[in-house]
Amino acid sequence: MNSWKNDTSRRRDRLGIIAEILEIAKGGTLKTQIMYRANLSFAQLNDYLKFMLKIGLINKFRASGKGVYSATEKGVDFLNRHSELTELLKEDENGKNGVKIPPQSLLKKI
Repeated sequence: MNSWKNDTSRRRDRLGIIAEILEIAKGGTLKTQIMYRANLSFAQLNDYLKFMLKIGLINKFRASGKGVYSATEKGVDFLNRHSELTELLKEDENGKNGVKIPPQSLLKKI
């Protein structure tokens, strides 16, 4: 799910990186595997993992003496919702996305 492979002219946003880490960690994985597969520096990875552990998107457990990271139920829910929103906002072949914007007359304040 490397979003940078799809469009190299755009930088990944924070939510996209979080979703990518969750996708990698769904089945449980080591820190170094996340770092390499998500293309993050060690410092960046530590910041993301600390944040994600704090808000409960991933958990860490010991297996064979190594720290393993795995997506929580909340993390999988985030991943599903992120995927839905990404799909909703994706442009079709005509350059339009699936979002319907109401006419300006309905958007004016009364």
